[in-house]
Amino acid sequence: MKFLDQCKIFIRSGNGGAGAVSFRREKFIPNGGPDGGDGGKGGDVWIEAKDGLNTLIDYRYQQHFKAKTGTHGMGRQMHGANAEDIVLYVPVGTEVFEEDHETLIVDLDEPGKRHLLALGGNGGWGNTRFKGPINQAPKFALPGQDGEEKWIWLRLKLIADAGLVGLPNAGKSTFLAASSSAKPKIADYPFTTLVPNLGVIDLGPEQRFVMADIPGLIEGASEGAGLGTKFLGHVERTKVLIHLIDGTQEDPVKAYKTIRKELNAYDEILGSKTELVAINKIDSLDADARKKLVTKIKKVSGQTPYLISGVTGEGVRDLLFAALETIQGEKPETARAEAASAYNPWDNA
Repeated sequence: MKFLDQCKIFIRSGNGGAGAVSFRREKFIPNGGPDGGDGGKGGDVWIEAKDGLNTLIDYRYQQHFKAKTGTHGMGRQMHGANAEDIVLYVPVGTEVFEEDHETLIVDLDEPGKRHLLALGGNGGWGNTRFKGPINQAPKFALPGQDGEEKWIWLRLKLIADAGLVGLPNAGKSTFLAASSSAKPKIADYPFTTLVPNLGVIDLGPEQRFVMADIPGLIEGASEGAGLGTKFLGHVERTKVLIHLIDGTQEDPVKAYKTIRKELNAYDEILGSKTELVAINKIDSLDADARKKLVTKIKKVSGQTPYLISGVTGEGVRDLLFAALETIQGEKPETARAEAASAYNPWDNA
């Protein structure tokens, strides 16, 4: 299934059915009178967040959604039926914007959350409604109210607790695959990951969190270079960023500064999120090289980086538990001890 996280669609609620102009004419009943029924209400347009969806691809092939008109009223005071509502199902985490792409209508950040996008028009009154002592035979009825129509934007921001960021080929996909059951594409060339990937990290009973692997950024991404900032919105909801640095590249310090610059340029809040820095691919570094690299990264980042290898699993567990502690806001030492012997995703590697 293709990944689509942004689209523009047209919605229109249904018009109300027209009221009927009718008079009762029956044999042997000399005084009939008006008996036109009311029109039915037009269909509403709703949007609802639904579990199990992770892309907006359905809205790429159908962009117009129009609810039906309410049934018109008829004689014998028969009211028209209300038209059925339309419900648009979207993934949890979808934001709905007005056509200007700036005014937020609703943020569907919980399963089952729904919002009325367009209200159907009310049905018109039949002539029965207007009879009275003065006007005993009204010859008019009301038309139904018009529905509402507009263009809206749908933008998906994946719901994840932790986000993986780093330059292309930093080993993010390998790290995600080693930490969870996710199967992202892994290769030895840049931009292997072209869409975000999600993985559930299981560290023991009730010690789970969702991690998102975001396609690699490059210098100038905030100005549109490479994939630009197209997918950075998916880490806006995260509680912690895991910044992976390829320890085997020529200038790891420059790599760290590049990503930090792009994060800050994209959004001030994103740039200020809690960050865990990790040097990846340490299986290719000797002890002396590791020590020197830790000193350099610590100086520029202000924290002692984790040393990990997504291939061998070295140091990965400590990094995952550190992320869990940040997400939960506390240190689950007991859970860490219990899970130490119960969980090891590299046993079957």
